[in-house]
Amino acid sequence: MELYKYQGAGNDFLIADNRSGGIFFSRDEIERLCDRRYGVGADGLMLLENSGDHDFRMVYYNADGSGGMMCGNGGRCIVAFAADLGYGHFDFEAADGFHTADIVEDDGRKKTVRLKMKDVSGFHVIDGDSYFLDTGTRHLVRFVHDVDDCDVVGEGRRIRYLPEFAPVGTNVNFVSAQKGEDLTESVRSIRVRTYEKGVEDETYACGTGIVASAIASFCHSYEGHKPDSAVRYEVSAKKDLLAVDFIPALCGNEENCRFSDVWLTGPAEYVAKIIL
Repeated sequence: MELYKYQGAGNDFLIADNRSGGIFFSRDEIERLCDRRYGVGADGLMLLENSGDHDFRMVYYNADGSGGMMCGNGGRCIVAFAADLGYGHFDFEAADGFHTADIVEDDGRKKTVRLKMKDVSGFHVIDGDSYFLDTGTRHLVRFVHDVDDCDVVGEGRRIRYLPEFAPVGTNVNFVSAQKGEDLTESVRSIRVRTYEKGVEDETYACGTGIVASAIASFCHSYEGHKPDSAVRYEVSAKKDLLAVDFIPALCGNEENCRFSDVWLTGPAEYVAKIIL
């Protein structure tokens, strides 16, 4: 059996071509393959499968074998994998619905992929400095003075297991403005670090979390915005730069706000072919 390893902004994945339908991994097998000491090592595992209505289907599993959610960086990586298989069009289905993508730049092993995420509806403010929202999976976004000074693993794990997020739990993103800027202003450049459930550790990047962080940053600094006009955030993850674009509506209301035309853009790179 062949697996292919890709990474998107340091978020790494094992991907298998399952268009024949003959590949199945148990939860224990996924956990073992993703283990960085006793397996290949990855933040998650994906299967590219046939779809009746779209170009392909993305099936995603966390490193602990849990599934049923969307992964933004995984989505960009599986598009890069599909391109390497010969696909020229990228409409696909995932756990949270339909997605489409474009390859903005293609340097062979490394591509820049622009992925359309799901529309986002509503958010909840917690304690004034944290926002809870769903961008394909659940995220708690907390604003801090400087992400470099955060105990991402310790505090992220504590929040991830709080009773109010049980039984599913939540990913936790820590966000600060770029140095020299102020989050109380309408900044468009942020830094993000993420504790990711299912991996149970800090990951170098999280696509749905970066989208959640950008949208929460807009809400946090919202002082009125021209209706139906696009917003772009440049987001610095652990090592790489990504971008999030969206169109906000009714942003002054937590329950009724809407964010449409949400796009995540960033790198996706082929790393290796693995023979099991």
